[in-house]
Amino acid sequence: MTEKVARHYAGGVDIVAAIEQGLEALGRSTGSVTTLDLAAVDEFHIRGRKATLELGERMRLDASSHVLDIGSGLGGPARTLAERYGCRVTGIDLTEAFCRTAEVLSGWVGLGERVSFRQGDATAMAFEDGSFDAAMTIHVAMNIAAKDALYAQARRVLKPGGLFAVYDVLQGEGGEVIFPVPWAREPSISHLATPEEMEALLTAAGFSILEREDSTEESLAWFQKRLEALRKSGKPPLSLQLFLGDDLPEMTVNQVKNLQERRIRTVTYICRA
Repeated sequence: MTEKVARHYAGGVDIVAAIEQGLEALGRSTGSVTTLDLAAVDEFHIRGRKATLELGERMRLDASSHVLDIGSGLGGPARTLAERYGCRVTGIDLTEAFCRTAEVLSGWVGLGERVSFRQGDATAMAFEDGSFDAAMTIHVAMNIAAKDALYAQARRVLKPGGLFAVYDVLQGEGGEVIFPVPWAREPSISHLATPEEMEALLTAAGFSILEREDSTEESLAWFQKRLEALRKSGKPPLSLQLFLGDDLPEMTVNQVKNLQERRIRTVTYICRA
């Protein structure tokens, strides 16, 4: 199952080379690129950089914070928070190619000393107990069946009182998901929880839920805007299509329908360990 997930996200694509080509098409170079330039491809979640900054504010970060990013992808959220708050961020991701790419991109933007990435399984993390001041996971649990293990691990590696920000796609009341979607081309690697199941899982892991926010309407507007841009202008030089493949437009159409029909919801939880 883990191999299927990794293949879905980076099936043989040289991601660094693809991003370099996209930057060149935009008239940018790796020597002058910024985190904002990369956001179209490395903030790999609904509502992008804006959603990352919302989580950072809610986690109450400062320069002394050490943050764990569970399912760190290409490292966009980690870099965004390190740049904004001056904090340290450690990312863990199942996909080795994502971790290698995240290290390269972090060097490009001068954040290599504040962020680091390692390949690993989020349900069995090799970090010591109480290693982190805060933790986050953004659009990750949709691919993880063992969510109880995921959240138990997050609780274990957080210091007592540490904050855990969860922003995920959840199963809605409108029926089964229409595939393909960005996290899965078919149902075998998609494992959505309902909002009720999520709250039960988080509390069972030892978290107190401080805040919950449903952003489904905002997510729908975000996807509709991107679908309109795709139809008007076609494939942009720098986008998720570089590594997700040519079916990204179909995924985008499906996401609009999934959100409109409430087959999925986007919800944020802020929890205390």
